[in-house]
Amino acid sequence: MITNRRYVLSSLFKLLDLGLLVASFIAAAIPSLSQVGANSLADFLSMRISVRNFVLFACLLLLWHLLFLCFGLYESKRFSNQHREAVDVLKATSLGTFVLLELGIPFHLRVIHPRFLLVFWAVSTISAIAIREAVRLVLKRLRQHGRNLRHVLIVGTNPRAVQLAATLGAHSAFGYRVLGFVDCEWPGMEEFRKSGYTCVCDIENISSLIRNSVVDEVMITLPVRSLYSEISRVAELCDEQGITTHVLFNPLNLKAKRIKTSARDYDSLVTLHAGAMEGWALLVKRILDIIISSVCIVFFSPLLLITAVLIKLTSAGPVFFIQKRVGLNKRVIRVWKFRTMVANAAQKQRALEHLNEVGGPVFKIMNDPRVTRLGKFLRKTSIDELPQLFNVLKGDMSLVGPRPLPVRDYEGFNEDWHRRRFSVKPGITCLWQIRGRSSIPFDEWMELDRQYIDQWSLWLDFQILLQTIPAVMRGSGAG
Repeated sequence: MITNRRYVLSSLFKLLDLGLLVASFIAAAIPSLSQVGANSLADFLSMRISVRNFVLFACLLLLWHLLFLCFGLYESKRFSNQHREAVDVLKATSLGTFVLLELGIPFHLRVIHPRFLLVFWAVSTISAIAIREAVRLVLKRLRQHGRNLRHVLIVGTNPRAVQLAATLGAHSAFGYRVLGFVDCEWPGMEEFRKSGYTCVCDIENISSLIRNSVVDEVMITLPVRSLYSEISRVAELCDEQGITTHVLFNPLNLKAKRIKTSARDYDSLVTLHAGAMEGWALLVKRILDIIISSVCIVFFSPLLLITAVLIKLTSAGPVFFIQKRVGLNKRVIRVWKFRTMVANAAQKQRALEHLNEVGGPVFKIMNDPRVTRLGKFLRKTSIDELPQLFNVLKGDMSLVGPRPLPVRDYEGFNEDWHRRRFSVKPGITCLWQIRGRSSIPFDEWMELDRQYIDQWSLWLDFQILLQTIPAVMRGSGAG
């Protein structure tokens, strides 16, 4: 699916641009205070605003947003250069200033005059370009230090694939780490090997590769006309597991000046997104995660402290159980829980495998002998899950999302569609929690996770959170 960070950054840009518009308007109005009957900025800001002017300004905000949207200023800029982006900003602000002039004439807005328009255009253009350059610089530094990287697999070993890999490697600002190439043997393979790159597997085994590796995106450079079926199969496999797919192709072999590009000057980059989480709603989801988890941590801090003390007093071992689990795009995260079992529970699990009461790769025993007396109560009330609020605050998890599974459970998956759950950030609660938890068969559990991804909305998250409270009170399916 589309990466969370990109949509959060895009949404922040939209808010910031609207803020810059307001700031530019005020900055342009300061030299014109006397012309509108104000002797100071305070007088100007305290002036009575008519409904007509309020509506006009709201229309200006909407128009400004649409102009920036139309010029592609909220699209991913990993592949675009800063000069092209600056030109697009210049076009958007110039057109927006012209529209402001056209609004001022028929509505007789005294503040709209040549000097105002000149200052407004200059401030809005310079500030919009400057903020984007600053973000580019920050992201470039982060990516040069191995942060905010996208792990990409290139399908194809033709010259275009090699050139694409070379471009990604030469421009660290793009933020891509090439994992390797995938292709079958063909006459040009010998030439590819001379390039120094490695073919990690053939197309037949790509499903196994993306199943067991951290792959954020797949870029397909195969010739569309002759290998259409292979491209379709790879795209379908990626969609099944929620991996973003790009198809690099030039169907009509057009010249550079006649085709708008995303990656190289002569190719079109078509992106296939797998997943439903995108846009403003995703930003709101993250903001709510931060706010609610922070409030809950403060509210439950006495309970957290008391639980920690009781665990320490009633059984030997650490207070917290920290386990490696599989998170977004199969990245391994460290999930925190209160310890509910004896200290050496992990070593005892192998001897209890034959008692597993849940189908599929998940291991659960309703009356697990490793669980302490206090642990049974903590599990029944879900108090053991409360430390995961810190995972939510950190950003490894969300309040609502598919439960993060242990690495051991993930390695037992035998259906690729099960892995689609890893295309979104894991959560503390989801449909599984409110439908019965451990009493639900494994395949039905995975189907519920897929249903959540396909039907996701903020309203669905809100409903799940509300229904989680009575589910926890009942202790339904806890084990």
